[in-house]
Amino acid sequence: MIARKIFKGLDLSKEEFDLISSNFEQVSYRKGDIILKIGEEVPYQYYVEDGCLRTFFEDKKGKEHTLQFAVKDWWISDYTAFINSRVAIMNIECIQDVILHRMTYEQLESIYREVPKVESFFRRKLERAFASFQNRILSNLADSAQERYLSFLKTYPEVDRNVKNYHIASYLGITTETLSRIRKRLAGE
Repeated sequence: MIARKIFKGLDLSKEEFDLISSNFEQVSYRKGDIILKIGEEVPYQYYVEDGCLRTFFEDKKGKEHTLQFAVKDWWISDYTAFINSRVAIMNIECIQDVILHRMTYEQLESIYREVPKVESFFRRKLERAFASFQNRILSNLADSAQERYLSFLKTYPEVDRNVKNYHIASYLGITTETLSRIRKRLAGE
């Protein structure tokens, strides 16, 4: 039952877990699949059971910028569009084969009404996510490329080994050559 995995630690009844699980749909995608494109409606948020995805956009010159990676036990969506019923402003790509569990905004709202503990759970998750994004912005403004890479390794330890260098470089806002130099420097220390 996926709800027990997702909401571990919450004191919920079997009926509440059953209700929550009934609102999730399991889906699988292959490496390279784009599950959301800029300009599309955003009907779902996804819980990652297995695999790795990234959110990204392309600037006017066609350069990709990775905003987030999502790995096991993380959530991913274009939240600006998902929450505000707008079209996507970013893409979501599977960078590994993935198993996801998705739900609509309406399903989420229904769960909030039926199981208030879940609303509190998501509020805490969103608070941590907001703080994380704020710290990332500050890091991009103030930290060196090497400091940003070391922070990335702490946040996504398994991603560094399983993701192409250009995805990591685009997340850090550096070139792949700079990433290679940083890795070489760190290996020599």
